[in-house]
Amino acid sequence: MVHGVLFRDLKYFNYWGRVPKELTRYGATVHYGNQEAVGTVERNGRDIRDKVLRVLEETGCEKVNIIAHSKGGLDARYAVSTLGLADKVASLTAIGVPHRGCRFIDMACGLIPESLYRRLANLVDSTFRKLGDENPDFYTAIRQFRTRDSEELSRQMPDAPGVYYQSYMSKMKSPLSDPLLALPYLIIYPLEGENDGLVSTQSANWGDYKGMLAAKGQRGVSHGDIIDLKREDYKGFDVLEAYISIVSDLKNLGF
Repeated sequence: MVHGVLFRDLKYFNYWGRVPKELTRYGATVHYGNQEAVGTVERNGRDIRDKVLRVLEETGCEKVNIIAHSKGGLDARYAVSTLGLADKVASLTAIGVPHRGCRFIDMACGLIPESLYRRLANLVDSTFRKLGDENPDFYTAIRQFRTRDSEELSRQMPDAPGVYYQSYMSKMKSPLSDPLLALPYLIIYPLEGENDGLVSTQSANWGDYKGMLAAKGQRGVSHGDIIDLKREDYKGFDVLEAYISIVSDLKNLGF
């Protein structure tokens, strides 16, 4: 399981909430990407490659299934297509991944003064270096979400033959769905339409698109909800059941 940007695989706060424990209860063996919080796609791709090779050596398995969220999906795609993992990965499931970039990042990069952006980047790098990042590069990592950067990355990492790619998305139904993401939701909606508070539906569609993970009522399911960030269940949406279904379907497909 591969985390997104601005997070690490910490011992006492699991990025994926209750999900890994539940998957383990159903018989899955869970490992983590352990890539950096604000590393570039290229740098994090190397971390993921090294982790996959280590897992295969330790377990004797021939291949792994990767489930990735947000930027972690870009990191994983790079590792598979560009760093020689294609014959060691059975499937890559992308959840809320900005495969085609984020137009609101285009806008933000145009509005924020370069000097301010660099000072912010230095502050973030310093913070995550203390949390374990060896090569933090917030400045570049965030700019890789721009649409033109995403297009270039996709040219560098075409889908690898023999690897099953599938994608899922969720969406907020209003700014009230998740107050933590209300502002980015409002910025993204006029630019890209339906979104989960950070990633648009259009950008998340990749490979075999499985559709929307949705809740009943007006709340919706945000970018954070989909990884069980708040450790809560919502009306008409059980995040644990969603992942059990994803993994069960992969098993039934032979992966």
